[in-house]
Amino acid sequence: MHSIGETARDSGLGVSALRFYDRAGVLVPARVDPVSGYRWYAPEQVAEARLLARLRRAGMPLADIRLVLAGWSGADTDLVRGLLQAHLRRLELGLAEARSEVSALRALLDHRENPMTASPRTGTVRLSLHAPELAAALDAVRFAAGDDPELPMLGGVLFDVEGDVLHVVATDRYRMATARMAAAGHGGPREQVVVPTPLADAMRALLSDDGPARFAVEDDRVTLEAGERQASGQRLAYDFPDYRRLVQLPSGRRVVVDVPAFRKELETGPVRAGEAGRQDGTAQDVSVLRVADDGTVTVCGDGEDDAGSVGVGVDRGFLLDALAAADRDRLVLEFGAPTAPLAIRRTDDEGTFSLLMPVRLDD
Repeated sequence: MHSIGETARDSGLGVSALRFYDRAGVLVPARVDPVSGYRWYAPEQVAEARLLARLRRAGMPLADIRLVLAGWSGADTDLVRGLLQAHLRRLELGLAEARSEVSALRALLDHRENPMTASPRTGTVRLSLHAPELAAALDAVRFAAGDDPELPMLGGVLFDVEGDVLHVVATDRYRMATARMAAAGHGGPREQVVVPTPLADAMRALLSDDGPARFAVEDDRVTLEAGERQASGQRLAYDFPDYRRLVQLPSGRRVVVDVPAFRKELETGPVRAGEAGRQDGTAQDVSVLRVADDGTVTVCGDGEDDAGSVGVGVDRGFLLDALAAADRDRLVLEFGAPTAPLAIRRTDDEGTFSLLMPVRLDD
């Protein structure tokens, strides 16, 4: 007999997927411990789980998966072949429809002269900032900046000036970080400037002293002066996504964590091997976080058969980066639904926080 953890490892299905398919009556374990409720699988069921994993990766509907598993070992394979062919036709039709919709969307963008394409910018911005605060803001968001050449508008740090407040924002689609600080000298309307990450890094290197920093934008040129030193370069000629829409999330369950202890648990705790979900194509190490009734956050492994708890999967490296960028010994983790972003917030500053997109767990 194989434990649920062994079956998950040998089949490529996660533990949560095996639990789901058990509840759905698709792959029922050969034995369930009457005391602990732990699931055990017969050797031949491991092969069925591998087949199930392939069907799931192909996106086959659950009703068809039932029939494929029921007919797989039979002598007459016509049913299985027919189901596979019908599913392939659905996928091809769906791809054709998706291409049509994407083409229509591109036409709409072209019609309204998509601002995501490069275009020269005009305007003047002059700000007086406190150098240590700007350094802290850049440190809090820099880890989330993108480097995907197909999305150049994400390859920088947004300086969003509104009244006497400066928001500093970065995102690479999988994570987003934002910081807020006071700004003086801007009396005009809201202005947004995307500073390329190399220039943002050069600016950060200037901010070593306690004193004022002067941030200026002249047409398409961005300059930061701190003391007698200066960093200057071209702004990115792209519009940044409307990050304010991305942070409008339903309130979730907030849990305060001791960061050193939580970091140690993440670094030494179990991970799941995720898909190549990062923008550089590398595979993710996924940590599954669960919140107990007493507010304790634990990092769970594949072999932990806790059917009554809902886990949130996150990229472990991304979460460790976010903890380091927040730079606090105590932080607030805000959990929503398993499909909602995980928020990492400071206890003393609501305006500086980061969001991590969840990694979809099996089913």
